Amino acid sequence: MLLTLPLRWLPLMTDGVWLMDWSKCPDVERTPGKVSGAWVVKGTRVPVQAVVDNAKDGYTPEEIAGEIFEGLPLDRVRSVIRFAKIHGPSPA
Repeated sequence: MLLTLPLRWLPLMTDGVWLMDWSKCPDVERTPGKVSGAWVVKGTRVPVQAVVDNAKDGYTPEEIAGEIFEGLPLDRVRSVIRFAKIHGPSPA
């Protein structure tokens, strides 16, 4: 399944910080001391921002999971992208 990612849904960034609440996404976690407390794909050290950035750059979930972050569960990549698309802030 190919997901196309229109730029308008992507989270906004202010001073290098994503304006999105990832706490309700079941496939991510944030642990103090792990990757500086950044939101990461659950069970990994892959920052959620890196997954979203790669999707924004046009990479498919399959490329992100199979080539960029080899071994990252494809279902989690799809879930993170879907969550960002649904819950990302809308530009004014």
